Amino acid sequence: MPAKRIIPCLDVKNGRTVKGINFVGLSDVGDPVELGARYAQEGADELVYLDISASKEERNTFTDLVRRIAERINIPFTVGGGISSVEDAARLLDAGADKITVNSAAVANPQLIADISTKYGRQFVVVAIDARKKDGKWVVTTHGGSRLSDKELFSWAKEVEALGAGEIMFTSMDHDGTKSGYPCDTFAALCDSLSIPVIASGGAGSSNDIAEVLTSGKADAALAASIFHYGETTVGKLKNELKNKGIDIRL
Repeated sequence: MPAKRIIPCLDVKNGRTVKGINFVGLSDVGDPVELGARYAQEGADELVYLDISASKEERNTFTDLVRRIAERINIPFTVGGGISSVEDAARLLDAGADKITVNSAAVANPQLIADISTKYGRQFVVVAIDARKKDGKWVVTTHGGSRLSDKELFSWAKEVEALGAGEIMFTSMDHDGTKSGYPCDTFAALCDSLSIPVIASGGAGSSNDIAEVLTSGKADAALAASIFHYGETTVGKLKNELKNKGIDIRL
């Protein structure tokens, strides 16, 4: 089994890193290049950058940011936000991103996953799934969690795997930014149903939360933002704590 990965996530709006709760109430937490460089130095395995306000007008700005990130950091990083075509993916990969992540556009046009995977290989494609519990089932949401789709978490995850996704990044909208822990039973069931890696996102409040989702939750990687952005822990300290709990982690 590969070592578990720790992945700081940086939500970017207008060129700055921001963080909110349940995707709203955003506050500025710093420069995305400087933060990314710090997390890389602390031992992060990968980084994820999400352009949460992606629009046609802002895409060139984000592409320039991706170039600056690629020049500065020496670990793999994934970028997403507003990717709705192979050309969008190509622009960001050409700028230096190691992987791209698609979400809302893939829900609207699942063929997008197959098209990018066919052109670049499934290892470049991460499908982000944002879902929330509604009437006892996990409903997939789009547009930053603001719209409910007609898709259900488990069936959509299996569909995107079949279409060529190399990884799935599942965010529980009900837990995002709350630092109340991950829905580990759901993650375990999701991981058991798939043969591709699952990145856990939404709810990290402590090393215990992350340890739980990497063990009982069976996730391959843990994404976290608030605990790093607000200085509650460092990547290095977290990894040491996980190692001490017996989790296979790269130090």
